[in-house]
Amino acid sequence: MKTSVTATVIAAVVAAVLWHYWDYVVNPWTRNGQVMAQVIQITPRVTGTIVELPIIDNQFVEKGDLLFQIDPRTYESTLEGMHGKLAETEDEIEALAAQVDATAATVKRYEAAITRAQQKVKGKTARLEDYKAELRRYTKLVKTGAASQERVDQAVADVADAEAILEGAQAELLAAEARKLEAEADLARDKANLGAEGALNARRRTAKARVHSAELNLEFTTVVAPVDGYVTNLNLRLGDHATANKPALALVDVNSYWIYGFFRENRLKGIGAGDRAVITLMSNPDKPIEGRVAGRAWGVWQKDGSTAQELLPHVSESFEWIRLAQRVPVRIEIEKVPEGLELVVGTTGTVLVLSGTAGEDSTKPVAAAPEALQ
Repeated sequence: MKTSVTATVIAAVVAAVLWHYWDYVVNPWTRNGQVMAQVIQITPRVTGTIVELPIIDNQFVEKGDLLFQIDPRTYESTLEGMHGKLAETEDEIEALAAQVDATAATVKRYEAAITRAQQKVKGKTARLEDYKAELRRYTKLVKTGAASQERVDQAVADVADAEAILEGAQAELLAAEARKLEAEADLARDKANLGAEGALNARRRTAKARVHSAELNLEFTTVVAPVDGYVTNLNLRLGDHATANKPALALVDVNSYWIYGFFRENRLKGIGAGDRAVITLMSNPDKPIEGRVAGRAWGVWQKDGSTAQELLPHVSESFEWIRLAQRVPVRIEIEKVPEGLELVVGTTGTVLVLSGTAGEDSTKPVAAAPEALQ
């Protein structure tokens, strides 16, 4: 009888233990879990002395809050100088545009002179032809005695005078054409100096770009939080010299937490994307976190075979009867954090994946990992 009772009690205890540990018996789990988050390196874009520092280490800040202020006076002066350069450039462009207009007017004036010279040449050519026709007529008449030799000589003189006048008109035309070509060359040069019109003008664009760059540098003297998060590793002090492109502090993004569970490779088969996960942190074992499997890594670094000294492959020593399973990171997206639980990057815990629960509603209550498995 006593044996029967003892056996019953033992069976009940075993059943209770198995019931309590059942999820951890049939589902993949690991003690090697770690809280992760995006840690943003706050890096100033400009160099200068820190004149405002309203934050302290480990302080929570909201997106847009001032982290620190770099002395803006140098950059204000630079911006003012760039505005002055832009004004000078606008004056230069205006003067060059006026020069282009003046040269274009000169070209038109020479075009008009060419037109007048062409008309003059045309008229003088017609007059010369008239004198030549008279000379031919008087030359015929003098043979019959109808005209005197003096009249022929006068006609010859008239032709010679008309030819001389025509040559002068033609010289004027050539000179006007030459002056027009010279003016056109000057116009091309002036237009090249001016460049494109309006907003496309290279001088104007360069000057405006310098102004914009100076405006950005002035804006960069005010360093604000890009996300909601916790200030970490603050070593700055008022009066410190911030250096451009050198990280000044870190900011933990509170909206980016996730969990990495490092599972043995022989347990990956039971883990699928979307499966429910339960995370029990070592720091808060009584407050389990609910999550879902987002995915797993598709590769882990292996030092065996990697290049060592003298470009030889590196191979670790091993015992033939010991075979260690590789750990593969599985990313768990957090769905629900218990009230009062604060996540700290780098803290560890136990991760349990409920196999085959992808797509199921998260209504089933989750339980913390048994103390013996934490």
